[in-house]
Amino acid sequence: MTSSKALRSLVGAAVLLLPLGAFAHAGECTEPKTGTKDVPIFSPPLANVVTGTGRLQFYSAPNERCAMAGIFVIPKDKVVAYARTDDGWSSVMYVNPRTGNDVSGWVRSARLKITGTMGPKQ
Repeated sequence: MTSSKALRSLVGAAVLLLPLGAFAHAGECTEPKTGTKDVPIFSPPLANVVTGTGRLQFYSAPNERCAMAGIFVIPKDKVVAYARTDDGWSSVMYVNPRTGNDVSGWVRSARLKITGTMGPKQ
């Protein structure tokens, strides 16, 4: 086999593998079901303030590979936490106080400090 035929063969194999890799990555970004033993829900939800320094990245699922591009909060921002995983992720919502726009996603729990609850205990 000539080198150009070998190269075309390798490129063809790579093209076939790309969709499979993309599918596997998409599956990793599936949000887990909350309210389970593995991801218990807070009742009532918990008010939190972002601590530390720099941006706290939002993720579509509790996985480092699932970052939401351009979506983050900064220290002193307030978020509401609804659930937490055992491995250090919190399901949160942030409402921008200037625009009223909101975003929900997952952040690293270590950067959150609980400041209270968001309603009566149920």
